[in-house]
Amino acid sequence: MSINIIVAGPRGKMGHEAVQMITKEESFRLLACLDHKYDGYKLSDLDDFSNDLQIPIYTDIETCLNEHQADVFVDLTTPEVGYKHTKIALQHKVRPVVGTTGFTDEQLIELNELAKKQKRGCIIAPNFAIGAVLMMKFSKMAAEYFPNVEILEKHHDQKLDAPSGTAKKTAELIKEVRESKKQGHPNEEETIPGARGADMDGMRVHSMRLPGLVAHQEVIFGGAGQTLTIRHDSMNRASFMDGIKECVHRVMELEELIYGLENLL
Repeated sequence: MSINIIVAGPRGKMGHEAVQMITKEESFRLLACLDHKYDGYKLSDLDDFSNDLQIPIYTDIETCLNEHQADVFVDLTTPEVGYKHTKIALQHKVRPVVGTTGFTDEQLIELNELAKKQKRGCIIAPNFAIGAVLMMKFSKMAAEYFPNVEILEKHHDQKLDAPSGTAKKTAELIKEVRESKKQGHPNEEETIPGARGADMDGMRVHSMRLPGLVAHQEVIFGGAGQTLTIRHDSMNRASFMDGIKECVHRVMELEELIYGLENLL
């Protein structure tokens, strides 16, 4: 039995890759796409999509959900739009799989309550790459022995949020096993504001944005006479597709919100 899917953000690099993956997967069926342009068009009308993709495009999510009986709503848009889409999808009893980062704690609580009320699963994953999830898990393990740690995340220059959702999630996992402490010299002073990066429970988080990058993160631990670096690199968006595929299958079994792919592995 096929899982019926709607994709929001098909023209983005992640969205385009997801459309290709979904249309090639035998157990998936792409019903429609949601975009902020091209209402009434089909994917086949747009550049970079093949002529056989006769998939309708909508600009209004309510119309899209009312006209198509979807099982899963895959959102690969922006934080503000992604939150709105996730909430409306759950209200329509469609299960969201969200790769958009930047949700607040309050929004996650609200969406989880809605998911439980509707008895529909929802997965929000800061990073769909399996290797990135393992990097986060390994970092949590290392933090029990190396409490001095800094995080450097590097992304393309079109990314809207900083730090990345992956960096924030990594810091949250480390915080679970690390006692809160201020790192560096007690009299340290930033001669240029922001030079030491963001402060998350005493850990420093640095964001780099440059063309040519995709998604990269280093978690660097320091100890007496040694350092330990745990690093993950996504060379292209294909690295995220196995994670999206796994989430589409797993969200069908859930009746609550899961934040982070590591909670499914």
